[in-house]
Amino acid sequence: MNEPIQHFLLVFDHEQGHLIDTEEFGTDGDAALAAYATKEREYRDRERIEIVLVGSDSLETVRFTHANYFDGSVTVSKYLAGI
Repeated sequence: MNEPIQHFLLVFDHEQGHLIDTEEFGTDGDAALAAYATKEREYRDRERIEIVLVGSDSLETVRFTHANYFDGSVTVSKYLAGI
């Protein structure tokens, strides 16, 4: 049986090299989108902040599929992309 999609908002600071916020919205997609828009406005002048909205069955799956945000390796990959 398919589980309903859960919504997770990740805020990653590339300057610090780690997540600065993780929010869970359950199945409330409207609240997740509203929070995403709010975060985008909040950090619009900070280009080293990345806002990501992810849909998944669980936070554990997000930690697996988006591990680079949780273990800091996204910072390294972004750096290497510029070489």
